[in-house]
Amino acid sequence: MACWSRRRLMESVRKAILSYGMIALGSLLFALSFDWFFLPNQIAMGGVTGLAQVINAIFPQVGVGIAAMVLNIPLFLAGWKFIGFHLLASSLFSMAVSSLAIDVIAELYTFSPMDPMLATLCGGALMGLGFGLVFSQGATSGGTDIVAKLLKLVFPWLPLGKLMLLPDGLVLALVALAFGSVESALYGLVALFIMSRITDAVLYGLDTSKVAYIISDHWRTLSDTLLREQNRGVTLLQGEGAYTGDSKWVLLVAFKQTEIVEIKRLVHRIDPAAFLIVCDAHDVLGEGFGEYQKEEL
Repeated sequence: MACWSRRRLMESVRKAILSYGMIALGSLLFALSFDWFFLPNQIAMGGVTGLAQVINAIFPQVGVGIAAMVLNIPLFLAGWKFIGFHLLASSLFSMAVSSLAIDVIAELYTFSPMDPMLATLCGGALMGLGFGLVFSQGATSGGTDIVAKLLKLVFPWLPLGKLMLLPDGLVLALVALAFGSVESALYGLVALFIMSRITDAVLYGLDTSKVAYIISDHWRTLSDTLLREQNRGVTLLQGEGAYTGDSKWVLLVAFKQTEIVEIKRLVHRIDPAAFLIVCDAHDVLGEGFGEYQKEEL
């Protein structure tokens, strides 16, 4: 019993170390992206970092990282109340790593300006990757990321990356007014869009499942072959042709992206005249796929 408890404890510690390691990596990518692409090219940032840019411009002695850390305090308190302690602890860690890294990297090395659009695209992609790694561990990097997770409680069907667009877009508008530079804010808006897409790709893009609807007169042979050769469950749906009025069996099959070629070959081999529809499927839960996670994004 004691040995089992010790193994369980060690497994929990290992998972925690791996999780916080991923959070640290994502936070460092966020900081590197800001110092490398956003700061030297004067591209506006959304969220608390954008507000921190304004403070830094007015008071140059106040680093962007420190300003962001102070601005995050009330948001963390809200996150603690509505989302829980795990978010607070992991997000505090992420915020500390990213805020300190922003100032340390800026102190150690000054990146040269580059083409603004290139910086926008690369910066948005790298920052989106960092956000995705942080969010995948149930944490945030602070700021409007917490606002996005709070909005997720109200709109659970919306992807987290898209929920970030609302508060960050509002901050970009404020930054544009403060600096009087619409161009900088527009670059920031493009970066924000790229960032949200990459974030969603990291969080949801690995779920590359498909679902196929197959209508065939050889439905029994197809069903048996899919069960035997592809080891995939098949659901039979009762259908009826609107024109002919004939009854049809429709095969519903969920499978992985990597199996799509074999599925198509199998259907064509058995019935070249079969009607096949393949659709993207997300959040597929059940045997052979994922499991429900209460805190999933």
